[in-house]
Amino acid sequence: MGDLLKGKVAIITGSGRGIGQATALKFAKEGAKVVVSDIDALPAEETVGRIIDSGGEAVSYVGDVMVPDFAQGIVQKAVDTWGGLHIIVNNAGFTWDGMIHKMGDEQWDKILNIHLKAPYRIIKAAHPYFCNAAMEEIEKKGMATARKIVNVSSVAGVGGNLGQVNYSSAKAGIIGLTKTMSKEWARYNVQANCVAFGFIDTRLTQDKEKGIEVDTGKEKVAVGVPAKQRDLFIRMIPMQRPGTPEEAANTILFFASPLSNYVSGQVLICGGGFSM
Repeated sequence: MGDLLKGKVAIITGSGRGIGQATALKFAKEGAKVVVSDIDALPAEETVGRIIDSGGEAVSYVGDVMVPDFAQGIVQKAVDTWGGLHIIVNNAGFTWDGMIHKMGDEQWDKILNIHLKAPYRIIKAAHPYFCNAAMEEIEKKGMATARKIVNVSSVAGVGGNLGQVNYSSAKAGIIGLTKTMSKEWARYNVQANCVAFGFIDTRLTQDKEKGIEVDTGKEKVAVGVPAKQRDLFIRMIPMQRPGTPEEAANTILFFASPLSNYVSGQVLICGGGFSM
């Protein structure tokens, strides 16, 4: 067990699987108390179980991040359980691809809602436990505890991507949200940063023929990448392989830890050498 995040309370959305799960496990190993959140109860509870079995502290919060009262609920879960909140990782999301001339409003809205509106709501709900708490600390000690917002973007949000007009727009938007929060809450010693992932090996990047689906709250949407396109993407990566969820989680850990206490408003591409 490490102590980079000792005593910190963290919310991680979409942490039942993939990058989110790897991040939750890594945070717990570094001493954080973690609210594991997923739309599905089983993976959330499995992640919590793994953390507890390894000597860490975690609770689950099951729900759809797109539901209006989710944000207040998950923040309250952290505060009611451990008395405060120090780290927000906005990771939950999925892809629902299509060319713009074939895309309907629901397909557009759903992706913007999960990747941009949900993080906005969660950050807003955290205001009393980030900013008000910081003001009290400044009055008592002269300086606030460093608190962290880590948003997950994509190389698609940095440079666009064919067939992902909704996803690219949402992931570009989260960069704008991140940069604005780095200015609005800087006086409260809040650092807001963003990781833009390239091709990470998760269920969202598996061969589409495997028939993997994600629950959008109302329906299931097929995810994955056609085999030929997947192989092409991998060949375009300078390191010639996808990243692992654990490698992705390392970049989130950096932004959540004291190592980044004077770093804010930044976008880090985690893409195996891929750059824009």
